[in-house]
This record gives sequence, C-alpha cells and structure tokens, in this order.
Amino acid sequence: MVRVTKKKAQPKSGPLQSDILLSRLNALHPKAIDLSLGRIRNLLEKLNNPEKLLKSVVHIAGTNGKGSTLAFIKSICEKSGLKVNCYTSPHLIRFAERIYLSGQNIAETTLSLILKECEEANAGSAITLFEITTAAAFLAFSRSPADITLIETGLGGRFDATNVIEDPLLTIITPISKDHTDWLGNTITKIAFEKAGILKPGGRALIGPQMREANDVIKNQAKKLGVETIRYGKDWRVSNSMDGFTLSTKDFNSDFPRPSLLGEHQVINSATAVMASKLLTKSVITNNFIREGLISASWEGRLQNLQGLSTKGLPQGWSLWLDGGHNPGAAKALTKVISQWQDKPIHLIFGYMKSRDPKEFLRPMKNYIETLHAIDIPGEQSSLKASECRFAAQELGISATKSNSFLEAIKEITVKSKKPSRILICGSLYLVGNVLKYEKTEFDR
Repeated sequence: MVRVTKKKAQPKSGPLQSDILLSRLNALHPKAIDLSLGRIRNLLEKLNNPEKLLKSVVHIAGTNGKGSTLAFIKSICEKSGLKVNCYTSPHLIRFAERIYLSGQNIAETTLSLILKECEEANAGSAITLFEITTAAAFLAFSRSPADITLIETGLGGRFDATNVIEDPLLTIITPISKDHTDWLGNTITKIAFEKAGILKPGGRALIGPQMREANDVIKNQAKKLGVETIRYGKDWRVSNSMDGFTLSTKDFNSDFPRPSLLGEHQVINSATAVMASKLLTKSVITNNFIREGLISASWEGRLQNLQGLSTKGLPQGWSLWLDGGHNPGAAKALTKVISQWQDKPIHLIFGYMKSRDPKEFLRPMKNYIETLHAIDIPGEQSSLKASECRFAAQELGISATKSNSFLEAIKEITVKSKKPSRILICGSLYLVGNVLKYEKTEFDR
C-alpha cells in the first residue's frame, strides 16, 4: 500500500469571482445549446470585433481527436519558440483552462475583468454561455497577441460560436463519427455537413481520416468554396515504424517518434499535428522541434495513468486510469488500447451523459472488461442515472453494479477482486474532471 503524508488542511476558500460571473452569464439564455451565429456576432460588434485582430488562426473541428491534435500543435509550436494562444472546451477543473495565453492559462483576475466587460457590452441580451465566453476568449487573444492561435470548435462547426473567424490560416477536420445527434443530425452525412461548415472560401483545409460518407461531403463542400484540401489517404499517409511512425507526402518521407499521449489513435492525431505544422509555413518549425513537441505534449484526462490521492489505497500491482472519451468513435479507440491490456483484469468505473446511448459506448469493449461500476457524474444535471448505466451494461452481458462515488467504486473493486488489476474511469470528460478536481483540491476540504 502506498503511504501518503497528509498536508496541513487549509481553510476553505469561497467561489472565484469568475465562477460568480459565469453563473450569472449562464442565466442569460434558457438553453445551454442554441446553435446560431447572430448573437455572438452582435456582441463581437459591440466589442469592436476583436476576432478580426487575430492572426494565423488554426480552426479545428471533428468528432474525435480535436483536443489531442491541438495539444500536439501547441507543443510543436512552443518548442519552435512561437507564442501560442488556445481556445478549447470543455474544461476539467477551472474555466480558465479554456483560454490559454502564451504559455499559461488566463489569470483569474484577467478572466473576471474580461467576462465583466463582455457582460456589460451584452447588456442583458439573450446569449448562451458558450457564445459569450467565446467572445471573451477572442477579446483576451486580441489583447495578448500570439504567433499562432489555435481554436477548437465546441459543437459542430457551421453554427458553432467559434465559426465567426472569417479568414483562418488553416482549418482542420479530424475524424468524424456519430455524436451530438440531437443537434447535428443522426447520420454521418448530416454531421459531416455541419463540421465542414468551418471551411472558408479560398482557404486551406487539412482533412484527417474519414468514413467515405464524411469524405464525400467534405470534398463537395470544399469544391463549392474553392478550398484547397490536403486529405488523408490521398495527399498524406501514416505508417507505423519501429520507434514511432512515418509520415509520407509527395514531397517527403519523415520518421517521427511515438507521441507522449498513449493509444494507437494518438499516432493519427500526432501525424495530423505534424502535417498542420508543415502547412503553417513557419521556417522556425523544424523536424527536430516537431519531434520534441510530440514527445513532450500533454493533455490531461486522455488515457492518463493517475498516481495521486485516489490511488493511495490501491494494493501493489494495481493501477488507476482516466479517459475522457465519450462517444462511439472514442470507445473504439479506447477498446484498441484495453484489448492489449489482457495481462490483468480490467474494471470500469463508468458515468455517462443523457444525450448519448451508453450501449453504443460499451459495446466494443464488453469482451475485455471484467466488471463495471456505474456512478452518477457528480454535479451534472445531465448525467445519466447510475441505475440506467448499470442496466445498459447488463443488457450487453457485462457484470455491472452501481456505486455512490468513484472512491466507493475503487474500494469495492479492490475488496472483491483478488488479482492485481487495472481500473479505468471513463465515459465522460465531466467525470474525469471530477476525479482530477478531487486530486487537486482534497486538502482544501
């Protein structure tokens, strides 16, 4: 058993000013999601259109791999000495994680001031939280210029609040699969059409591996808009090598190391980032800096081997893992990993959101897991009930029960299982965020 010396408890702190503001802003619209560009455009105009001041924007859409691809590009650019701003979502612990300014997350005081400025400019008009915070991010970026600005879509693309960017240096579409069907459509064709909405007339787009239906939609939309596409399988290819992977185009064949993030799917994500780095045409980005960026990139909550407070009671030979993948495409990627973990039993701690079918996520991995402990996602009104997750797992033939928390589930698993095992907490980024929040704030309780 690992012994952890407990630090002296610190007094509880009150809510951050930014959290108070975010709660107030969240009440400006009755819906969490209402896809439209009109409201954010009106607000940005009142803020003197800060989005038009952003230079060298890379706009990323897709279903799977957006965040990891962005993390690799950021690492490569920073290793090359470039200043990088990033906008991502959702956050895991603090909202400030979404807005990254040249080497660090936005300071809480700066975030509060900018949110307040956006609130005053909006003057009580109906606007979703994602829309007004996207405007806040663009305002922050305009006041802290960077060499490269990386922007990840929140949901879809065509009517995503980030799609007010008119002239990106590069757009990227990572692999598309079914997700958010209530808003984007229930077929790959419809979803691909929404994702392809980030393509801009006369622009340049890097396209990751796609299903045929998605590829056809993207190809047609690009042709209509006069977009130059650099497509996987046609213009660039990836093959595994002994120590990593080989990226091939008509102009070069280059070897790169296995990326820092785990899982075979990260090879494609890292290769996409390498291609994007080449297309940025920044002379300072060399292959050596690319290699350094790939092996040093970090992205919390993606196949993360947790070693902290949550693991202090684990018996010797056990390990605890986190993964925030939450749709069928992510489940298939995760299954490829756990299919190679068969030297030890695998126990899942699982939480899921109401908007998705848990059986679609669990079906690929059902033959590789020994038990599943279903839990509610703490603090999430849109969490699927643990009893519903358990029932879905049982319908697939998985031995499943429910627990009151991830900590209780860990304890129950270690008591019942007699063999050293791997425990994997998965199904939702919000669930992963709760685990990481516990890791970082336990001493403040």
